[in-house]
Amino acid sequence: MSEICSTCGLPKELCVCETIAKESQRIVISIIKKKFGKKYTVIKGIDSKQINLKEITKQLKNKLACGGTVKGNEIELQGDHKQKVRLFLIEIGFMPETIDIR
Repeated sequence: MSEICSTCGLPKELCVCETIAKESQRIVISIIKKKFGKKYTVIKGIDSKQINLKEITKQLKNKLACGGTVKGNEIELQGDHKQKVRLFLIEIGFMPETIDIR
């Protein structure tokens, strides 16, 4: 027997909680400079309680061929990947209107 989602009450295979959460997020993608002038792409605004940040980080690192980590509720990727990150987030189900690039 399959597990049941505690939020929506549907079986895990049919759960729509993450899809609904992706539509309501307000995401900000920005660049920061750290030690030795290295650029990092920072993604803020994704709710870690509703969406698995570690899984998204893993997918981004594989797609962009860069290093990265999750710190708090932020994703940090090594390098300047603002446009590519935006396209990837749209591809996995986030709404284009909710993604700001600064």
